Amino acid sequence: MKKLDMGAQTPQETESQYAALCFRRTGKNEHEVLLITSRDTGRWIIPKGWPMKGKSGSECALREAFEEAGVEGLPWPMPIGVYAYDKVLTSGLQPCIVSVYPVEVDRMRNEFPEKGQRERKWFKPKKAAEKVDEPELRSLLKSFDPGKAGKALGTSDA
Repeated sequence: MKKLDMGAQTPQETESQYAALCFRRTGKNEHEVLLITSRDTGRWIIPKGWPMKGKSGSECALREAFEEAGVEGLPWPMPIGVYAYDKVLTSGLQPCIVSVYPVEVDRMRNEFPEKGQRERKWFKPKKAAEKVDEPELRSLLKSFDPGKAGKALGTSDA
């Protein structure tokens, strides 16, 4: 693991997380992405979480999408990019690198584990990018095109 220098603090090892970029098609060559609020600060984020034993990155991303947003759908097998952020823990800041897997949403459940703890809302990609704090995530949201990316990965016939 890469160690990051956090100034006067002890350097922390970077931890991996997996995230779901949940999207739905709204017309020919148009789509929306789903953002949720964080439980602690209420800022806009995408569902994400820690690795799970025996699950691939895309499977972890889909599980987090369900737990945090009630999403059911098809995760892409490969991430479309990564972004970095510092997770606030009681012990301090934990640097994280997040691999982002698109998830095409088939269904939104009304009942899910974190219902009532988060808000969920659909946005056009450009508007979603304006809502998030992390610059690398902002860039991924702005440039995400499920038709083009899906063809490149062999996951879409769009």
